[in-house]
Amino acid sequence: MALIGRLFVVFFAFLMACFVAGAIVVGAVLYPEISDFGGQIDQSAINIVLGFGFIFISGFALLPALIVVLVTEAFYIRSVLAYAVGGAVVGAACYLGLIPFDPDTMRFDGIVRRHLEIMTGAGIVAGLVYWLIAGRSAGAWREPPRPLTPPPPLPSHSRPQAPPSS
Repeated sequence: MALIGRLFVVFFAFLMACFVAGAIVVGAVLYPEISDFGGQIDQSAINIVLGFGFIFISGFALLPALIVVLVTEAFYIRSVLAYAVGGAVVGAACYLGLIPFDPDTMRFDGIVRRHLEIMTGAGIVAGLVYWLIAGRSAGAWREPPRPLTPPPPLPSHSRPQAPPSS
């Protein structure tokens, strides 16, 4: 039963981490254009772009993030640094998965350094958000519940209490 509850917590934490990472990516990529734009920005257009950013991040990050979650749950890893590094690796993997790889020269063609930094930074923040929601208690569902401690003994000179009279 604890495992089912844990799955819901992991799913919710993943969604929140993807939402934050999507907002960071969209904000960082659009920042140069927004700062040069002198007029008013349509809020519904920003909401649509944020929605697509969330879908993009969650779709590409699902499998690498699932690997990080499985490793941390299996080995009871609760360190904030582990989740930040895992998020950075997932963010970089998501970006490098979209860049063409030339097997003849064994290198990626067309890496934009700024975009790689944005995705890696968004992954770090997503890892921290995941840690705040679910990572601090990684593997806790496997621990048996603590047994109830018996009440302390009565003093030797005490009498048992009589039941209350009505």
